[in-house]
Amino acid sequence: MDKKNDYAHDIIDKDLYEDLDEDELLELVEEARLEALEKQRLRNETPKATPPVPKWAIWLVALAMFFNIIAILPQTFSVPAVEFLMTSAKLSTQDDIKEYKRAVVVIETDTSKGTGFSINEQGDILTNYHVIEGEETVTVAFPKLGLFTGEVQEIYPEVDLALVSINEQSMPHLTLANGFTEEYGEPIYFIGNPLNFNGIVNEGTIIDWINLQSKPEPVMMLDAPVYRGNSGSPVINEIGEVIGVVFATLEHDEYGRVGLFVPINYFHDRVK
Repeated sequence: MDKKNDYAHDIIDKDLYEDLDEDELLELVEEARLEALEKQRLRNETPKATPPVPKWAIWLVALAMFFNIIAILPQTFSVPAVEFLMTSAKLSTQDDIKEYKRAVVVIETDTSKGTGFSINEQGDILTNYHVIEGEETVTVAFPKLGLFTGEVQEIYPEVDLALVSINEQSMPHLTLANGFTEEYGEPIYFIGNPLNFNGIVNEGTIIDWINLQSKPEPVMMLDAPVYRGNSGSPVINEIGEVIGVVFATLEHDEYGRVGLFVPINYFHDRVK
């Protein structure tokens, strides 16, 4: 397989699991409002006098964002952080996506929040090493089944993977692909807990391999809206198999902001 040369900058967002605070949410909403107003102005061929937007309307939208009530957000808001919520709402109506989401969990420590997913009936959870780094136990939250205490069983820091066990039975889980074969442009789904939200599903496409100076093996790039909190999100192909695990984002010279994922092969290799 043709892998890219070492990426000179190797500047990745390692803090994908950090929460977004209230001020950042309000700033996001304000940016969206301003962009929507500017687009509306450009669409108008002739200038038209419009009344100023009242302050109460701005705060109404801000509160809607803060409480995750995305149904009332105007569709003219085109910033990615609003679009990915709308996309998730549409995808979540699909039966297969509903089933996938049952196995995707929130992983919390005293200082961080990230994503993981169950890989068998016993509730073994695959996630990123940096999500559980320094911890022996973590809190695992299944969307329908509630909270569990997870014990960190295995760590693979060199590829940023870790295995957490909750020792249960009959747990919802995802199927791991036997291996990963690159198919550039292949559509994928991924599910995680980005920003201040939980259980967000989105879609994207596979771009290419990339070598990072901080990783011994190449990883894959995604054209997809990956945000803080998506660390540990499963990358799922069209037949419902997990082909990788999201671990970071990167500003690429050619592709712009991309998501990065560890191919599932690396987990299989280490388990063997």
